[in-house]
Amino acid sequence: MKGNRHLTIVIKLDLFDIGSSSIVDETTHEPKLSILSLIVETAVKLHKDGHRVIIVSSGAIAVGLQRMDMKKKPKRLPPIQALAAIGQCRLMNVYDNLFGHLRQPIAQILLTRNDIADRTQYQNAQNTFAELLSMGVIPIVNENDTLAVSEIRFGDNDTLSAITAAMVQADYLFLMTDVDCLYDKNPRIHPDAVPIEVVEDVSTLEADVSSAGSSLGTGGMATKLIAARLATSAGVTTVIARSSNPGNIADVVRYCQSLKRISLQDSSSQPLTPVDDDPLSKSTSSLQIDGLVKPPLHTRFLPDPEPIRDRSFWLLHGLAAHGTIFIDEGAHRALVSKAGLLPVGIVDVEGHFAQQEAVRLVVVTSGQSTTSTPSNNPAMKIPASADVKLSIEVGRALVNYSAAEIARIKGLQSTQIEAVLGYAHSDYVAPRDNVSLVKNGREKGNRPATPTAGASSPMPRTAPVVEEVVGARYPGTLADFA
Repeated sequence: MKGNRHLTIVIKLDLFDIGSSSIVDETTHEPKLSILSLIVETAVKLHKDGHRVIIVSSGAIAVGLQRMDMKKKPKRLPPIQALAAIGQCRLMNVYDNLFGHLRQPIAQILLTRNDIADRTQYQNAQNTFAELLSMGVIPIVNENDTLAVSEIRFGDNDTLSAITAAMVQADYLFLMTDVDCLYDKNPRIHPDAVPIEVVEDVSTLEADVSSAGSSLGTGGMATKLIAARLATSAGVTTVIARSSNPGNIADVVRYCQSLKRISLQDSSSQPLTPVDDDPLSKSTSSLQIDGLVKPPLHTRFLPDPEPIRDRSFWLLHGLAAHGTIFIDEGAHRALVSKAGLLPVGIVDVEGHFAQQEAVRLVVVTSGQSTTSTPSNNPAMKIPASADVKLSIEVGRALVNYSAAEIARIKGLQSTQIEAVLGYAHSDYVAPRDNVSLVKNGREKGNRPATPTAGASSPMPRTAPVVEEVVGARYPGTLADFA
């Protein structure tokens, strides 16, 4: 998809999250059709311009509440799932009617993490998306709340949209919300709040993310930052923008594409020429960098210049971890050098998992004996048998042995496996092809600067509010992606 001239754009709508009263009334649960119509018109316009569009939309449970004339979301899972079943068909009916006026076919795709836990199923989902997009259909994606339980949920539709964007190798992911962009302080309380327009590395971001999800939704600004980190790691440019102005999507894409083309012109010293069949580029083809029209206010997260490849992304983010393997620094260095995980490098194991299930990989360093808890996952206890001063989650692996088997062969040479277990499936606990490592932003160094119109302006100074959310709590970890 990336090789084609046209773009793949994923648009995530916060239909029922806090602040989205511009789209849906949180009290009456009535959708505001005028705003939804603008979103539909924007999607169809992008599609007619030759771009592939996917919409990730929440709202089934809230629509079910409205249909059943219920005031509050139930606390028990069965009635919530029943409301999702009631609301999903009505929500799709709203979309089908709006898109139908513009003669645009749509499709419904409902996912849970179980649907992509198997590699073949993940590829089948990719193929379904590819076929729908090639047919000119706009897929509308939602989590299958009718069937999902906590163990197989994505957690929120922000994460789902990021996984979808990576799955289809999207060029852009738009996270539509009730604010124009990220600010260094809450703009509702602080009139002097400074907008954050470009983020080169999410792990170093400091911003105000004090808004939480509503009583109907599960997301908030913090989950959008997690989704941005996930999507940018797969090479997807991620944008936070205001949902009540969906027309801004085309303006932002036009601006970003112009910056890319100007950057290519600078590197090749070729004159800037329009792309004939890309309407988004025509209006800016004759502009030089100094004359670029400033786009609507938004926050743009730059994609990783070395994105995670497809299978590695699936291992990291498509699978739920069933346990944890603690490894020493030597084993981690071997994995970084593209070697597999041998039992000799394993310090301990936690959880109950079978062969070919996904596990977390956590590096422990030698030091004074302690049983402290890793900062990235409060539920994960460092094994008391290890002398530990620091633990860092560094990746995921599909294992050849169960938790009970690994507990028996940890620390041993591969030649000793058969003597201990009576059999040896493999010399490796996990071959390198079944291991995917996190890329720590602080080890990668700074990303290339973004081209800007005219003189570059310094990044606004930001308050250290999100440091505990993105900087300290998630440095090189997967705790909130699982």
